[in-house]
Amino acid sequence: MAAAAAPPASDSPPPLLQYVVLRKDLRELGWPLGSVVAQACHACVAALWLSREEGSTQAYCSPEALDSMHKVVLEVKGETQLRALAEALQAAGVAHKLWVEQPEGVATCLATAPGAKEALAVHFKRLALAK
Repeated sequence: MAAAAAPPASDSPPPLLQYVVLRKDLRELGWPLGSVVAQACHACVAALWLSREEGSTQAYCSPEALDSMHKVVLEVKGETQLRALAEALQAAGVAHKLWVEQPEGVATCLATAPGAKEALAVHFKRLALAK
């Protein structure tokens, strides 16, 4: 009986991804979908800009990778959970941006700097995909 062939080795590194975490309650509080999406865009752009000197961000934004960016969009119940996640990420040394809408001072979204799934996923495993 022949042994199963091993999958071919890949010379390319695993894809980089960016985690985006939204507040589920914003829609319940009457925020239009477009406004919630804008908050996610603000957080993503800010996280990329703040980490622009990092190799993973440069690779994620390279001309070869622009058409194959990966994001995981998750949700938390509300602002308390979002701020707690930001504190936990800060303590773990995970580069991210907590977007705080001004002038209200309301935390609306969080985005990580791009990174390897293996390094980031552990911090988000209890969160649900955004619906």
